[in-house]
Amino acid sequence: MASEQQPPSNAASGKLWGGRFTGEIDSLMMAYNESIHFDRALYAQDIAGSIAYARANVATGILTPSEFSAIEAGLQQVRSEWEAGTFAINPGVDEDIHTANERRLGEIIGKDTAGKLHTGRSRNDQVATDLRLWLRDALREVEALLVDLLKAIAIRAEQDVAFVMPGYTHLQRGQPVRWSHWLLSYGAFFAGDLDRLRDVIRHVNKSPLGCGALSGNAFNIDRASMAAELGFDGLVPNSMAAVADRDFIIEAMQWGAALMLHVSRWSEDLICYSTAEFGFVRLADAYTTGSSLMPQKKNCDSLELLRGKCGRVFGQMAGLMMSVKGTPMTYNKDLQESVEPMLEHVKTLKDSLQIAARVLATLTVFPDKMLAALTPDMLATDLAEYLVRKGVPFRETHHIAGRVVALAENEDIPMDKLSLGQLKAVDERFGDDVLSVFDYERSVEMKNAVGGTSKHAVLEQIKILNGVIAGGA
Repeated sequence: MASEQQPPSNAASGKLWGGRFTGEIDSLMMAYNESIHFDRALYAQDIAGSIAYARANVATGILTPSEFSAIEAGLQQVRSEWEAGTFAINPGVDEDIHTANERRLGEIIGKDTAGKLHTGRSRNDQVATDLRLWLRDALREVEALLVDLLKAIAIRAEQDVAFVMPGYTHLQRGQPVRWSHWLLSYGAFFAGDLDRLRDVIRHVNKSPLGCGALSGNAFNIDRASMAAELGFDGLVPNSMAAVADRDFIIEAMQWGAALMLHVSRWSEDLICYSTAEFGFVRLADAYTTGSSLMPQKKNCDSLELLRGKCGRVFGQMAGLMMSVKGTPMTYNKDLQESVEPMLEHVKTLKDSLQIAARVLATLTVFPDKMLAALTPDMLATDLAEYLVRKGVPFRETHHIAGRVVALAENEDIPMDKLSLGQLKAVDERFGDDVLSVFDYERSVEMKNAVGGTSKHAVLEQIKILNGVIAGGA
């Protein structure tokens, strides 16, 4: 008969959960389970949370002031080792950042004192705290980079306000617009992203610390004081939700996917505009590459990568949602799958925003080619509106303007080359001043209502955008 008492396995020694287990751990399972190779990125947040937790446990009587001082000093040393790159991970023991930091703390100040740190705490609320702290700070960096992109748009829009280009629907030329108006169309998208990001940060910035494994803390710890120390705006009010929730990461990824969707559309436009067929813009050499075969090529790889990264971030979002969707309350190891995609997702957003801002700031614009791409038929709506101002119903004027377009096509001449007699033959209500319609600058200046493409309307949009950048509505 086997003895009921077995020595603890070597594999389990040093682990936070080792006392329950006596059998050896499969080496593949150990590697499969470990997260230290990626969650080490959370070392600073883990240490900050541990210091706040230790401080609060002086008030509960778990720690004496001298024990807290030793723990705080020890954790500061651990942080210094991570920052200096000298922290030595113990393979097979340091399965995650929490285990690694606590193990090293015990080596520095002694296991008896270090062993009190985790009283009433679980890695479940610990990792949730680390993730929220890391993501909050990372999203604030993303916010600053998005503001930089919006500033680049506002500066460029004001600088290039005189340039007129074709506006498109269905990728067919529609009406003249200002190049700045096109820039500000994406400025409006990105401004909406900025507004939503500020909401996401607010949702992320809630503290789960002090919720334990799932049912709460048994020592009446002051969760509010810990939250305040860590810069949280408030608490997650339910302990089960606090440890089971990864919605804050999913929401951030959903936001990131929407941002990159806009970046992708912006990139697609600029890729088109940079082709010889358009010739509206040229990217700086720093953001292009050449062909290994064709010496003349200048490829917009920066924009193509920005467009491609949209698929990556969307996949990260969808992948995490699929990982979380089947998990029962409360914590399950599936939730470990939130860390790597979150880290990569945020890095992709930060890199992409910087590339986008630099591409825009260094872009060369060719207003003469934009102007040359305008054609008189793009003023057909202006011709219809000319008759509207004479009291003719728009549905009738639309039909009349269409007949003028057809006449120009049949005569194989531009619309503005039709004679006054030819126009009057289509409709006698065309007056001697009708030829003034065929003026692209006049066309854009007529669009002076809020949101339009006149110079005044565009400058007003820049003011609105600058207000959003500054944190206004």
